[in-house]
Amino acid sequence: MPAEHRYRISTEWTGNRGTGTSGYRDYSRNHVIRAEGLPELLGSADRAFHGDRERWNPELLLLAALSECHMLSFLHVALRHDVRVTAYRDQSEAALRLNPDGSGEFSSATLRPEVETAEPVGTVIMQQLHAEASALCFMARSVNFPVRHELSENPERPEELEGRGD
Repeated sequence: MPAEHRYRISTEWTGNRGTGTSGYRDYSRNHVIRAEGLPELLGSADRAFHGDRERWNPELLLLAALSECHMLSFLHVALRHDVRVTAYRDQSEAALRLNPDGSGEFSSATLRPEVETAEPVGTVIMQQLHAEASALCFMARSVNFPVRHELSENPERPEELEGRGD
């Protein structure tokens, strides 16, 4: 496998309402993101920044990348440790801090993966699998803010909490 991979997209602003950026409210933040062979992704700014709430914004896309990367890394780690995953869901959120000068940055992201397995897996083992996945996740390794994991315990299947390796 090559030591470096390259990714290419194109982003085109589609928000000129006829006068360009003549005033802060005179243009739309809408844009289209394209990658060869994939459907177009309709983007905008967050609604708080005069964007279109019906389109993806950069903040959501970054959080989606963190969640997706962790999930894919987790599935890989689970396979390596002979844990058969049958379902995976994540309800993630991130915090964006705005600075007085108008800049901002993410201060944290929290992933809340819910994993179902074919055989019961104990809490400690599940935490270890998520920690290993986090260490492998390209996206989490590329950001300068903490990406936390809050694992849910399924009260309807308490036998999972007593499972392997606890």
